[in-house]
Amino acid sequence: MAMQQQGGAEETLMQRCKPYLAMISLQFGYAGMNVITKVSLNHGMSHYVLVVYRHAFATLSIAPFALILERKVRPRMTLRVFINIFLLALMGPVIDQNFYYAGLKYTSPTFSCAMSNMLPAMTFVMAVIFRMEKVNLKKARCVAKVAGTLVTVAGAMLMTLYKGRAMEMIWSKHTHLHDGPHQDAAAAAKDWFKGSIFLIIATLAWASLFILQGPTLTRYNAPLTLTMLICFVGTLQAIVVTLAMEHTTDVWKIGFDMNLLAAAYAGIVTSSIAYYVQGLVIQVRGPVFASAFSPLMMIVVAIMGSFILAENIYLGGIIGSVLIVAGLYSVLWGKHKESVEKKDIEATEIPVAIKGVDANGRIMDIVELDEVQLEKAKANGKAVTISVPAEEARMQRDGEN
Repeated sequence: MAMQQQGGAEETLMQRCKPYLAMISLQFGYAGMNVITKVSLNHGMSHYVLVVYRHAFATLSIAPFALILERKVRPRMTLRVFINIFLLALMGPVIDQNFYYAGLKYTSPTFSCAMSNMLPAMTFVMAVIFRMEKVNLKKARCVAKVAGTLVTVAGAMLMTLYKGRAMEMIWSKHTHLHDGPHQDAAAAAKDWFKGSIFLIIATLAWASLFILQGPTLTRYNAPLTLTMLICFVGTLQAIVVTLAMEHTTDVWKIGFDMNLLAAAYAGIVTSSIAYYVQGLVIQVRGPVFASAFSPLMMIVVAIMGSFILAENIYLGGIIGSVLIVAGLYSVLWGKHKESVEKKDIEATEIPVAIKGVDANGRIMDIVELDEVQLEKAKANGKAVTISVPAEEARMQRDGEN
Protein backbone atom coordinates (compact mmCIF):
# COMPACT_ATOMS: atom_id res chain seq x y z
CA MET A 1 0.00 0.00 0.00
CA ALA A 2 2.81 2.37 0.93
CA MET A 3 4.57 1.60 -2.32
CA GLN A 4 1.39 2.34 -4.28
CA GLN A 5 0.96 5.68 -2.49
CA GLN A 6 4.61 6.54 -3.14
CA GLY A 7 4.21 5.63 -6.82
CA GLY A 8 1.07 7.75 -7.06
CA ALA A 9 2.85 10.70 -5.44
CA GLU A 10 5.79 10.37 -7.84
CA GLU A 11 3.39 10.22 -10.78
CA THR A 12 1.60 13.33 -9.56
CA LEU A 13 4.91 15.16 -9.15
CA MET A 14 5.96 14.09 -12.64
CA GLN A 15 2.66 15.29 -14.09
CA ARG A 16 3.16 18.66 -12.40
CA CYS A 17 6.72 18.96 -13.74
CA LYS A 18 5.84 18.11 -17.35
CA PRO A 19 4.53 21.58 -18.34
CA TYR A 20 7.64 23.24 -16.85
CA LEU A 21 10.03 20.82 -18.57
CA ALA A 22 8.14 21.20 -21.86
CA MET A 23 8.28 25.01 -21.84
CA ILE A 24 11.94 25.10 -20.76
CA SER A 25 12.85 22.66 -23.56
CA LEU A 26 10.83 24.79 -25.97
CA GLN A 27 12.82 27.92 -25.07
CA PHE A 28 16.07 26.05 -25.75
CA GLY A 29 14.61 25.03 -29.11
CA TYR A 30 13.77 28.65 -29.98
CA ALA A 31 17.19 29.79 -28.80
CA GLY A 32 18.91 27.25 -31.04
CA MET A 33 16.86 28.48 -33.99
CA ASN A 34 18.01 32.07 -33.45
CA VAL A 35 21.69 31.15 -33.20
CA ILE A 36 21.68 28.70 -36.14
CA THR A 37 19.76 31.17 -38.31
CA LYS A 38 22.20 33.96 -37.46
CA VAL A 39 25.11 31.75 -38.55
CA SER A 40 23.31 30.91 -41.81
CA LEU A 41 22.56 34.57 -42.54
CA ASN A 42 26.16 35.51 -41.80
CA HIS A 43 27.26 32.95 -44.41
CA GLY A 44 25.24 34.77 -47.06
CA MET A 45 21.92 32.92 -47.20
CA SER A 46 19.04 35.10 -48.38
CA HIS A 47 16.43 35.52 -45.66
CA TYR A 48 13.73 35.49 -48.36
CA VAL A 49 14.81 32.00 -49.44
CA LEU A 50 15.12 30.91 -45.81
CA VAL A 51 11.47 31.83 -45.22
CA VAL A 52 10.39 29.75 -48.25
CA TYR A 53 12.33 26.66 -47.19
CA ARG A 54 11.33 27.02 -43.52
CA HIS A 55 7.61 26.98 -44.22
CA ALA A 56 7.94 24.29 -46.87
CA PHE A 57 9.51 22.06 -44.19
CA ALA A 58 6.80 23.14 -41.73
CA THR A 59 4.02 22.26 -44.18
CA LEU A 60 5.47 18.81 -44.89
CA SER A 61 5.92 18.03 -41.21
CA ILE A 62 2.45 19.18 -40.08
CA ALA A 63 0.47 17.79 -43.05
CA PRO A 64 0.41 14.08 -42.00
CA PHE A 65 -0.90 14.91 -38.51
CA ALA A 66 -3.49 17.38 -39.83
CA LEU A 67 -4.77 15.05 -42.56
CA ILE A 68 -5.04 12.01 -40.25
CA LEU A 69 -6.04 13.42 -36.85
CA GLU A 70 -8.56 15.98 -38.11
CA ARG A 71 -10.08 14.11 -41.05
CA LYS A 72 -13.44 13.71 -39.25
CA VAL A 73 -13.69 17.15 -37.65
CA ARG A 74 -12.38 19.33 -40.47
CA PRO A 75 -15.03 21.93 -41.44
CA ARG A 76 -15.68 22.92 -45.04
CA MET A 77 -13.75 25.77 -46.57
CA THR A 78 -15.57 29.05 -47.23
CA LEU A 79 -14.47 32.18 -49.07
CA ARG A 80 -14.27 34.16 -45.82
CA VAL A 81 -12.11 31.53 -44.14
CA PHE A 82 -9.82 31.38 -47.18
CA ILE A 83 -9.38 35.18 -47.11
CA ASN A 84 -8.52 34.95 -43.41
CA ILE A 85 -5.97 32.22 -44.13
CA PHE A 86 -4.47 34.32 -46.92
CA LEU A 87 -4.11 37.29 -44.54
CA LEU A 88 -2.72 35.10 -41.73
CA ALA A 89 -0.11 33.68 -44.11
CA LEU A 90 0.78 37.18 -45.29
CA MET A 91 1.23 38.52 -41.74
CA GLY A 92 2.96 35.46 -40.30
CA PRO A 93 5.21 33.54 -42.71
CA VAL A 94 5.78 36.48 -45.08
CA ILE A 95 5.87 39.84 -43.27
CA ASP A 96 6.78 38.67 -39.77
CA GLN A 97 9.46 36.15 -40.72
CA ASN A 98 11.09 38.24 -43.44
CA PHE A 99 11.35 41.33 -41.26
CA TYR A 100 12.45 39.26 -38.26
CA TYR A 101 15.26 37.60 -40.20
CA ALA A 102 16.30 40.94 -41.68
CA GLY A 103 16.38 42.45 -38.20
CA LEU A 104 18.33 39.45 -36.91
CA LYS A 105 20.88 39.91 -39.71
CA TYR A 106 21.49 43.57 -38.81
CA THR A 107 21.50 43.16 -35.00
CA SER A 108 22.09 40.05 -32.90
CA PRO A 109 20.17 36.99 -31.64
CA THR A 110 19.99 38.34 -28.07
CA PHE A 111 18.68 41.72 -29.21
CA SER A 112 16.10 40.07 -31.50
CA CYS A 113 14.82 37.84 -28.70
CA ALA A 114 14.53 40.83 -26.37
CA MET A 115 12.49 42.77 -28.92
CA SER A 116 10.20 39.80 -29.52
CA ASN A 117 9.17 39.97 -25.84
CA MET A 118 7.14 43.04 -26.84
CA LEU A 119 4.58 40.71 -28.40
CA PRO A 120 2.08 40.53 -25.46
CA ALA A 121 2.11 44.33 -25.05
CA MET A 122 1.61 44.95 -28.78
CA THR A 123 -1.17 42.35 -28.90
CA PHE A 124 -2.89 44.11 -26.00
CA VAL A 125 -2.68 47.50 -27.78
CA MET A 126 -4.13 46.09 -31.00
CA ALA A 127 -6.88 44.28 -29.08
CA VAL A 128 -7.86 47.63 -27.51
CA ILE A 129 -7.84 49.33 -30.93
CA PHE A 130 -10.14 46.65 -32.39
CA ARG A 131 -12.33 46.71 -29.25
CA MET A 132 -11.48 43.15 -28.28
CA GLU A 133 -10.19 44.43 -24.92
CA LYS A 134 -11.78 47.00 -22.63
CA VAL A 135 -9.65 49.28 -20.46
CA ASN A 136 -11.03 50.29 -17.08
CA LEU A 137 -8.33 52.25 -15.23
CA LYS A 138 -10.27 51.82 -11.97
CA LYS A 139 -9.23 48.16 -11.93
CA ALA A 140 -5.71 47.10 -10.96
CA ARG A 141 -5.44 44.51 -13.75
CA CYS A 142 -6.12 47.13 -16.43
CA VAL A 143 -3.62 49.53 -14.87
CA ALA A 144 -1.03 46.72 -14.84
CA LYS A 145 -1.59 45.99 -18.55
CA VAL A 146 -1.40 49.65 -19.56
CA ALA A 147 1.66 50.33 -17.39
CA GLY A 148 3.36 47.15 -18.61
CA THR A 149 2.75 48.17 -22.22
CA LEU A 150 4.30 51.62 -21.66
CA VAL A 151 7.33 50.14 -19.86
CA THR A 152 7.80 47.58 -22.66
CA VAL A 153 7.69 50.27 -25.34
CA ALA A 154 10.15 52.38 -23.31
CA GLY A 155 12.54 49.41 -23.12
CA ALA A 156 12.30 48.81 -26.86
CA MET A 157 12.94 52.50 -27.61
CA LEU A 158 15.95 52.48 -25.29
CA MET A 159 17.41 49.41 -26.99
CA THR A 160 16.82 50.99 -30.40
CA LEU A 161 18.27 54.44 -29.70
CA TYR A 162 20.99 53.66 -27.14
CA LYS A 163 23.57 50.93 -27.61
CA GLY A 164 26.12 51.83 -24.94
CA ARG A 165 29.43 50.20 -24.26
CA ALA A 166 30.09 46.50 -24.67
CA MET A 167 29.80 44.56 -21.41
CA GLU A 168 32.39 41.96 -20.50
CA MET A 169 30.71 38.78 -19.28
CA ILE A 170 32.39 36.26 -16.95
CA TRP A 171 32.26 33.46 -19.53
CA SER A 172 33.53 35.66 -22.37
CA LYS A 173 36.18 37.80 -20.68
CA HIS A 174 38.94 36.06 -22.65
CA THR A 175 37.23 36.57 -26.01
CA HIS A 176 38.11 39.47 -28.26
CA LEU A 177 35.56 42.28 -28.51
CA HIS A 178 34.72 42.91 -32.15
CA ASP A 179 34.02 46.62 -31.94
CA GLY A 180 37.57 47.68 -32.55
CA PRO A 181 38.85 51.06 -33.72
CA HIS A 182 38.79 50.01 -37.39
CA GLN A 183 35.04 49.35 -37.43
CA ASP A 184 32.85 51.93 -39.11
CA ALA A 185 30.82 53.00 -36.07
CA ALA A 186 28.41 55.16 -38.08
CA ALA A 187 27.56 52.32 -40.47
CA ALA A 188 27.17 49.87 -37.58
CA ALA A 189 24.82 52.25 -35.74
CA LYS A 190 22.77 52.74 -38.91
CA ASP A 191 22.42 48.99 -39.44
CA TRP A 192 21.52 48.52 -35.76
CA PHE A 193 18.75 51.14 -35.99
CA LYS A 194 17.47 49.64 -39.26
CA GLY A 195 17.42 46.17 -37.72
CA SER A 196 15.50 47.50 -34.70
CA ILE A 197 12.80 48.97 -36.93
CA PHE A 198 12.55 45.67 -38.83
CA LEU A 199 12.09 43.76 -35.56
CA ILE A 200 9.34 46.15 -34.40
CA ILE A 201 7.50 45.69 -37.72
CA ALA A 202 7.87 41.91 -37.38
CA THR A 203 6.40 41.98 -33.86
CA LEU A 204 3.48 44.12 -35.05
CA ALA A 205 2.76 41.62 -37.83
CA TRP A 206 2.89 38.73 -35.36
CA ALA A 207 0.51 40.56 -33.00
CA SER A 208 -1.86 41.14 -35.94
CA LEU A 209 -1.78 37.40 -36.63
CA PHE A 210 -2.85 36.71 -33.03
CA ILE A 211 -5.73 39.17 -33.35
CA LEU A 212 -7.04 37.52 -36.54
CA GLN A 213 -6.28 33.93 -35.55
CA GLY A 214 -8.93 33.81 -32.81
CA PRO A 215 -11.93 34.70 -35.04
CA THR A 216 -10.59 32.38 -37.76
CA LEU A 217 -10.44 29.43 -35.36
CA THR A 218 -14.06 29.99 -34.37
CA ARG A 219 -15.09 29.64 -38.02
CA TYR A 220 -12.59 26.89 -38.87
CA ASN A 221 -12.13 24.83 -35.72
CA ALA A 222 -9.31 22.54 -36.89
CA PRO A 223 -6.04 23.95 -35.46
CA LEU A 224 -3.63 21.51 -37.14
CA THR A 225 -5.26 21.90 -40.55
CA LEU A 226 -5.40 25.66 -40.16
CA THR A 227 -1.68 25.75 -39.32
CA MET A 228 -0.88 23.54 -42.30
CA LEU A 229 -2.87 25.78 -44.64
CA ILE A 230 -1.24 28.93 -43.25
CA CYS A 231 2.23 27.45 -43.77
CA PHE A 232 1.34 26.21 -47.29
CA VAL A 233 -0.19 29.49 -48.46
CA GLY A 234 2.66 31.36 -46.76
CA THR A 235 5.17 29.25 -48.70
CA LEU A 236 3.51 30.21 -51.99
CA GLN A 237 3.41 33.89 -51.02
CA ALA A 238 7.06 33.77 -49.89
CA ILE A 239 8.05 32.29 -53.27
CA VAL A 240 6.41 35.24 -55.05
CA VAL A 241 8.19 37.72 -52.73
CA THR A 242 11.53 35.98 -53.23
CA LEU A 243 11.18 36.00 -57.03
CA ALA A 244 10.44 39.73 -56.85
CA MET A 245 13.36 40.55 -54.51
CA GLU A 246 16.03 38.06 -55.64
CA HIS A 247 16.82 38.10 -59.36
CA THR A 248 19.39 35.29 -59.50
CA THR A 249 18.81 31.55 -59.33
CA ASP A 250 21.95 30.97 -57.27
CA VAL A 251 20.18 32.11 -54.09
CA TRP A 252 17.93 29.03 -54.28
CA LYS A 253 20.84 26.59 -54.14
CA ILE A 254 21.02 24.68 -50.87
CA GLY A 255 23.16 21.70 -49.94
CA PHE A 256 23.91 19.61 -46.87
CA ASP A 257 25.25 22.58 -44.98
CA MET A 258 24.27 25.18 -42.38
CA ASN A 259 21.65 26.66 -44.71
CA LEU A 260 19.77 23.37 -44.92
CA LEU A 261 20.08 22.89 -41.16
CA ALA A 262 18.70 26.37 -40.48
CA ALA A 263 15.68 25.86 -42.77
CA ALA A 264 14.89 22.35 -41.56
CA TYR A 265 15.43 23.21 -37.88
CA ALA A 266 13.26 26.33 -38.05
CA GLY A 267 10.51 24.56 -39.99
CA ILE A 268 10.34 21.30 -38.06
CA VAL A 269 11.29 22.36 -34.53
CA THR A 270 9.96 25.91 -34.17
CA SER A 271 7.02 25.73 -36.59
CA SER A 272 5.81 22.15 -36.00
CA ILE A 273 6.99 20.54 -32.77
CA ALA A 274 6.90 23.85 -30.91
CA TYR A 275 3.32 24.50 -32.03
CA TYR A 276 2.18 21.07 -30.84
CA VAL A 277 3.99 21.23 -27.48
CA GLN A 278 2.88 24.79 -26.78
CA GLY A 279 -0.71 23.89 -27.64
CA LEU A 280 -0.68 21.03 -25.13
CA VAL A 281 0.76 23.26 -22.40
CA ILE A 282 -1.80 26.00 -23.08
CA GLN A 283 -4.62 23.45 -22.78
CA VAL A 284 -3.33 22.32 -19.36
CA ARG A 285 -1.98 25.53 -17.80
CA GLY A 286 -3.28 28.36 -19.98
CA PRO A 287 -1.66 30.96 -22.28
CA VAL A 288 -0.32 33.12 -19.42
CA PHE A 289 1.78 30.22 -18.14
CA ALA A 290 3.17 29.55 -21.62
CA SER A 291 4.00 33.21 -22.25
CA ALA A 292 5.81 33.61 -18.94
CA PHE A 293 8.77 31.50 -20.14
CA SER A 294 9.69 33.69 -23.13
CA PRO A 295 12.40 35.73 -21.28
CA LEU A 296 14.25 32.46 -20.64
CA MET A 297 14.91 32.22 -24.39
CA MET A 298 16.64 35.61 -24.29
CA ILE A 299 18.97 34.47 -21.48
CA VAL A 300 19.80 31.20 -23.24
CA VAL A 301 20.46 33.02 -26.54
CA ALA A 302 22.72 35.54 -24.78
CA ILE A 303 24.87 32.73 -23.33
CA MET A 304 24.89 30.67 -26.55
CA GLY A 305 25.63 33.77 -28.63
CA SER A 306 28.60 34.66 -26.45
CA PHE A 307 30.06 31.17 -26.75
CA ILE A 308 29.27 30.34 -30.39
CA LEU A 309 29.18 33.75 -32.10
CA ALA A 310 31.42 35.72 -29.69
CA GLU A 311 28.51 38.15 -29.56
CA ASN A 312 28.91 41.36 -27.58
CA ILE A 313 26.27 42.34 -25.03
CA TYR A 314 25.78 46.09 -24.67
CA LEU A 315 24.69 48.19 -21.72
CA GLY A 316 21.66 49.62 -23.56
CA GLY A 317 20.54 46.10 -24.42
CA ILE A 318 20.75 44.97 -20.79
CA ILE A 319 18.77 47.95 -19.44
CA GLY A 320 16.20 47.73 -22.25
CA SER A 321 15.82 43.97 -21.74
CA VAL A 322 15.14 44.45 -18.03
CA LEU A 323 12.45 47.04 -18.83
CA ILE A 324 10.87 44.82 -21.50
CA VAL A 325 10.77 41.78 -19.20
CA ALA A 326 9.30 43.90 -16.36
CA GLY A 327 6.63 45.24 -18.70
CA LEU A 328 5.98 41.74 -20.05
CA TYR A 329 5.26 40.31 -16.60
CA SER A 330 3.09 43.30 -15.73
CA VAL A 331 0.92 42.64 -18.79
CA LEU A 332 0.85 38.89 -18.05
CA TRP A 333 -0.14 39.56 -14.43
CA GLY A 334 -3.04 41.71 -15.63
CA LYS A 335 -4.15 38.97 -18.05
CA HIS A 336 -3.89 36.36 -15.27
CA LYS A 337 -6.07 38.46 -12.94
CA GLU A 338 -8.57 38.92 -15.75
CA SER A 339 -8.85 35.17 -16.34
CA VAL A 340 -9.23 34.55 -12.59
CA GLU A 341 -12.07 37.09 -12.42
CA LYS A 342 -13.85 35.43 -15.34
CA LYS A 343 -13.60 32.02 -13.66
CA ASP A 344 -14.97 33.45 -10.40
CA ILE A 345 -17.92 35.01 -12.24
CA GLU A 346 -18.67 31.74 -14.02
CA ALA A 347 -18.47 29.82 -10.72
CA THR A 348 -21.02 32.10 -9.03
CA GLU A 349 -23.59 32.06 -11.84
CA ILE A 350 -27.14 31.16 -10.76
CA PRO A 351 -28.36 27.76 -12.02
CA VAL A 352 -31.10 27.63 -14.60
CA ALA A 353 -34.50 26.30 -13.56
CA ILE A 354 -35.18 23.17 -15.59
CA LYS A 355 -37.94 20.56 -15.40
CA GLY A 356 -36.69 17.49 -17.21
CA VAL A 357 -39.29 15.24 -18.84
CA ASP A 358 -38.72 11.66 -19.99
CA ALA A 359 -40.31 9.98 -23.02
CA ASN A 360 -43.46 9.08 -21.05
CA GLY A 361 -44.10 12.67 -20.06
CA ARG A 362 -42.96 12.22 -16.44
CA ILE A 363 -40.89 14.90 -14.68
CA MET A 364 -37.41 13.48 -13.92
CA ASP A 365 -35.54 16.36 -12.29
CA ILE A 366 -36.45 19.83 -11.07
CA VAL A 367 -34.15 22.71 -10.08
CA GLU A 368 -36.31 25.29 -8.37
CA LEU A 369 -35.53 29.00 -8.06
CA ASP A 370 -37.35 31.45 -5.84
CA GLU A 371 -38.52 34.83 -7.09
CA VAL A 372 -35.36 36.64 -5.95
CA GLN A 373 -33.11 34.15 -7.76
CA LEU A 374 -35.25 34.39 -10.89
CA GLU A 375 -34.89 38.16 -10.91
CA LYS A 376 -31.12 37.83 -10.50
CA ALA A 377 -30.98 35.32 -13.32
CA LYS A 378 -32.96 37.64 -15.61
CA ALA A 379 -30.73 40.58 -14.66
CA ASN A 380 -27.64 38.54 -15.57
CA GLY A 381 -29.17 37.62 -18.90
CA LYS A 382 -29.56 33.94 -18.05
CA ALA A 383 -32.29 32.08 -19.88
CA VAL A 384 -34.78 30.24 -17.66
CA THR A 385 -36.25 27.23 -19.40
CA ILE A 386 -39.14 25.25 -17.92
CA SER A 387 -40.31 22.07 -19.61
CA VAL A 388 -43.57 20.42 -18.54
CA PRO A 389 -45.28 17.15 -19.59
CA ALA A 390 -47.54 17.33 -22.62
CA GLU A 391 -50.63 16.30 -20.59
CA GLU A 392 -50.03 19.03 -18.01
CA ALA A 393 -49.50 21.60 -20.79
CA ARG A 394 -52.86 20.65 -22.35
CA MET A 395 -54.61 20.97 -18.99
CA GLN A 396 -53.06 24.43 -18.50
CA ARG A 397 -54.27 25.53 -21.96
CA ASP A 398 -57.78 24.15 -21.32
CA GLY A 399 -57.92 26.02 -18.02
CA GLU A 400 -56.90 29.27 -19.71
CA ASN A 401 -59.59 28.78 -22.35
